[in-house]
Amino acid sequence: MANIQYYDVILKPVITEKSMTDMASKKYTFLVHTDANKTMIKEAVEKMFEGTKVASVNTMNNNGKKKRANRKDQGYTAKTKKAIVQLTADSKEIEIFEGL
Repeated sequence: MANIQYYDVILKPVITEKSMTDMASKKYTFLVHTDANKTMIKEAVEKMFEGTKVASVNTMNNNGKKKRANRKDQGYTAKTKKAIVQLTADSKEIEIFEGL
């Protein structure tokens, strides 16, 4: 496994209708590095966003979709990993989602 620093773990937030409704219950969804595990994701969120305390982390792996360029050439898109982070009740909210 590669040496992944905490700032390399979280790639970008996932902004969908479902993830926006989950923010009311302090659940935030992120695209994360495919080699990151739950403890690495928890550390990254707590270090990158001051005042946050993570209660739990759920992850899901998404395999790449099959794509074709023409009749002969076919391949797959890159696989991704998503993490849904649940914050504790006394935790601060994450600032990047406040203006949305």
